[in-house]
Amino acid sequence: MLKRKSDLLSHHEREDIDSWLARYPADKKQSALLAALRAVMHEDHYLSREKMDAVADYLGLPEIAVYEVASFYSMYEMDAKAAAKYSISVCTNVSCMLCGSDVILDHVEKKLGIKLGESTPDGKFFLKVEEECLAACSSAPMMQVNHVYHTHLTPEKVDEILDGLE
Repeated sequence: MLKRKSDLLSHHEREDIDSWLARYPADKKQSALLAALRAVMHEDHYLSREKMDAVADYLGLPEIAVYEVASFYSMYEMDAKAAAKYSISVCTNVSCMLCGSDVILDHVEKKLGIKLGESTPDGKFFLKVEEECLAACSSAPMMQVNHVYHTHLTPEKVDEILDGLE
């Protein structure tokens, strides 16, 4: 039986969070919040309300403080339908758009047989809703796969990247 909400955190999640907590003064636990959310999302591929509550309990923060951060940053997935092994974000902002991100996005959708906001039936890929900017304008067009940047994309390069994922 759970005594505290933070009991939901796995041993690995606690170790990862603790390694970040060690970098900050004891009274500044909130400084480790971004890393704590990343650690929790790593295992489940999305942030459930229960896991966010567990992080809040573990760090001694109000639950709303965790929800605010998780909902603000696009790197965090809060929807179970996004719980795919690989999360893909194609930048569609001006620089990428002018360099052909529309062609890249169309290619990814056709290759995977899904549209923005959908997952493949096997749960391997999730195509995130359009990203406003991923800050790689000089290397456009670009996409992220699980937060790893891939730049100077062509349809052929996208195929190499996606086909290379297990």
